[in-house]
Amino acid sequence: MLDETLKTQLQAYLEKLLQPIELVAALDDSAKSTELDELLQEIAALSDKITLRRDDSEARKPSFAINRIGTDIGVRFAGIPMGHEFTSLVLALLQVGGHPSKTAADVIEQVRNLDGEYKFETYFSLSCQNCPDVVQALNLMSVLNPNIQHIAIDGALYQDEVEARQVMSVPTVFLNGEVFDQGRMSLEQILAKIDTGSSAREAEKIKAKDAFDVLVIGGGPAGAAAAIYAARKGIRTGVAAERFGGQVLDTMAIENFISVPYTEGPKMAAALEQHVHEYEVDVMNLQRAEKLVPASDATGGLVEVQLANGATLKSKTVILSTGARWRQMGVPGEDQYRNKGVAYCPHCDGPLYKGKRVAVIGGGNSGVEAAIDLAGIVAHVTLIEFDSKLRADDVLQRKLRSLPNVDVIVSALSTEVLGDGQKVSALVYKDRTNEQMHTLELEGIFVQIGLLPNTEWLKGTLELSPRGEIVIDERGQTSLPGVFAAGDATTVPYKQIVIAMGAGSTAALSAFDHLIRTSAPAAETRAVAAA
Repeated sequence: MLDETLKTQLQAYLEKLLQPIELVAALDDSAKSTELDELLQEIAALSDKITLRRDDSEARKPSFAINRIGTDIGVRFAGIPMGHEFTSLVLALLQVGGHPSKTAADVIEQVRNLDGEYKFETYFSLSCQNCPDVVQALNLMSVLNPNIQHIAIDGALYQDEVEARQVMSVPTVFLNGEVFDQGRMSLEQILAKIDTGSSAREAEKIKAKDAFDVLVIGGGPAGAAAAIYAARKGIRTGVAAERFGGQVLDTMAIENFISVPYTEGPKMAAALEQHVHEYEVDVMNLQRAEKLVPASDATGGLVEVQLANGATLKSKTVILSTGARWRQMGVPGEDQYRNKGVAYCPHCDGPLYKGKRVAVIGGGNSGVEAAIDLAGIVAHVTLIEFDSKLRADDVLQRKLRSLPNVDVIVSALSTEVLGDGQKVSALVYKDRTNEQMHTLELEGIFVQIGLLPNTEWLKGTLELSPRGEIVIDERGQTSLPGVFAAGDATTVPYKQIVIAMGAGSTAALSAFDHLIRTSAPAAETRAVAAA
């Protein structure tokens, strides 16, 4: 299962084990059980602190537990956690074995203080880049608090279970048998859902903060770059982000970031956050901005940003980098069947549609790439494009048209998503050449039709383009003095990571220039007062 290089790396990690652990395997006669048995034997052979035994009483096979010997501490995987989940496996081994987590001390204490019994089940897919964050967060919680149990389940391996529980999007988390949430979640987000008083406590902490010199709203590439450039100037810098990393977290492969031939979105997002934390930046995660109040005499000459939790942040300058989100079709049935057949991430959710019929909406690069990827998993793909021709690169179109289980329909307007109340059953579309309506029977719809800027909360406050983008000049200045913007939420013509980073840097430098031109340095102010 593991090549020699990986074994050597894993063995080095396992030297950090502080307490003995055991791997407890539940196996049957399947090929996957044979694979899992081989993997567990290889792991056990790498450390004298690891033992392996078999217990087939567990209902899910193949599966295995990682237990701290002599305690109730442990986690369980139903499946073989390779691919994106291999890191989850390594972290589980280390944390069950007593190696301390790098999670903030106050967050760890919050987990330990949770009352009640929590039994979590997470359905993941090995190709899902969003799933490891959820699996790792819940695993850590189960290690820290004996009242919390967690099992991570490979949905592709347990298809009957997925069908019975109508899991149509990963990660999907069940808590005590009921659906808890779907999609990427951090440990802090999970805690916010189950520790209902945490939001109010955080709001009180934020209210007590002094005004910033530069306040960045948004934690994607533009926001991270802005924060770093501002902090390096030695000025008081803060970041308020709904989720640090932004849309990069939902990006599978990144191959055009200059000097980095290949990386993946979650890895880049983690690196961005780590880089920001190397400076004195006050990072306030899980904070959604709801209102921008321009500087005035009433605000003491400061720009105010009101947050969803009721707190207000104040700053001399503000950089808006709220990014964008997947654009929806906006047709009846889409919201009703979101995560019940309507999906937006083919890499994450594709394995759940193995052997089924699906549609991809959108003929740009994202749509065609999604159709190509899905064609290797599902029974059939129908790509639907509004325009009279596909807009993707020629090389992608040639690959798409070479696939035997793909149909392409152009000049088609999607008008309705149909379902049985539980899941998608069909898509209705209109042929724009003759106005005829058609119903396409299928089980999944993957929407890939571009981005929508996260700027609704700014309407009526500053100038927005007809598309809702923040209008900026070449310096990142908005229509409000002291308020700058950068990244996918703005009128910058190309929505790319490298461009967003450059724009964030530009906005920070412009904000600093604004500060030194409008505010006298403290030393100069004291000298004038003394005279």
